[in-house]
Amino acid sequence: MRRVSIIVACVAFLLLVVAATAQEGKGEVSVQLTGLYTKNSSGNGTTQNATDSAGLLVTYRKRLLRWISAEGAYGYSRNSQTYAQPLFQSFGTASIQSNIHEATGGFVVELPFLASLRPYALVEGGALVFTPTNNRFATTAGATRDTDGVFVYGGGVEHPLLTSHLLARLEYRGLVYHAPDFGLSGLNTSAVTHTAQPSVGIAFHF
Repeated sequence: MRRVSIIVACVAFLLLVVAATAQEGKGEVSVQLTGLYTKNSSGNGTTQNATDSAGLLVTYRKRLLRWISAEGAYGYSRNSQTYAQPLFQSFGTASIQSNIHEATGGFVVELPFLASLRPYALVEGGALVFTPTNNRFATTAGATRDTDGVFVYGGGVEHPLLTSHLLARLEYRGLVYHAPDFGLSGLNTSAVTHTAQPSVGIAFHF
């Protein structure tokens, strides 16, 4: 029931963003290379950690007001989640390799220009979907797709390249969400975890 509520809330939020972007205004698309660095979490006798990984992030922005834009983002990565239970040993150590799909929408606030630099802050909400790869050497039996709501905060800076329409972007996104358990109660830490997602890429302004 909790996951259904999360999905409904995410869909409603993304529809709000889409509706907002239907207004007239300038747009911007970007492609960014990312890194994902997740904090270890513990709870219910289980310690969970994730391998560092690289990924791809694609975003679309639409200007709403002079300093405010709506943004939709999709990201992809792959890593392995490892769970250790030194006290209870019901699983011992479990490792699950999964594809990570990140879908978020929210708002970007542009800050005053600093020379040719264009700084901004962002806040978004959405979902992270962890899908086991079914690699028999890296996935625990019984693991299923796990969808968790995510809160995203961050900011970045853009700098024009050859023209004012082509920009280099350096960005940081912080992802706050419930640590995945892949439908296995023995792996549920009941903990909120954090992933740091720095990125660098190119944006096209039109």
